[in-house]
Amino acid sequence: MLNAIDLECIRGTRRLFAGVSFLLERGDCLFLQGPNGSGKTSLLRILCGLARPERGEVHWNAEPIAALGEDYRAALAYCGHANALKDDLTPSENLLAAAALAGRPASLAGARAALDSLGVGHLDALPVRALSQGQKRRVALARLALAECQLWILDEPLTSLDARAAGTLAGLVDDHLARGGIAVLTSHQPIELRAEARVFAFA
Repeated sequence: MLNAIDLECIRGTRRLFAGVSFLLERGDCLFLQGPNGSGKTSLLRILCGLARPERGEVHWNAEPIAALGEDYRAALAYCGHANALKDDLTPSENLLAAAALAGRPASLAGARAALDSLGVGHLDALPVRALSQGQKRRVALARLALAECQLWILDEPLTSLDARAAGTLAGLVDDHLARGGIAVLTSHQPIELRAEARVFAFA
């Protein structure tokens, strides 16, 4: 259960948002919408614990995330604007390195299965620098398929994806929600989910 309580965010002298509250339970998806600079990424970073709100709190399973530390991070899979990939490593090496940094068990077979689920398993012999931007994005998103995390927070996950890859990602999100997971995402492009998503619109 993810609970945002009266969140306020200020950047410089500008208040991006205030009074943001919501409660997400198992199987819930929240879709953030709004123009660039409205505070979507700032809210996601607060939900991840990467930034502090000016006011309010984020709770996970009724506990403040600041008090949960590693236990919260273990439940969270975050995909931001940057792909966060090492150019010299292969796709599977990138996934295994990310899992190791997060303290999550992962096998080469599991990494390759995750890459296959995003349609880039056949590229695993190449260093990431040789991939297109869309292929790199799919490798980054394959971390979601590899990590068994209850909460997914996705910032513009459809960036650089073609229609087929966008459909694959929508299927992954749907499967995650069907297993009782929670998702929060933002996108300037429509994402076709089978599951019903609540929409929070920024001005």
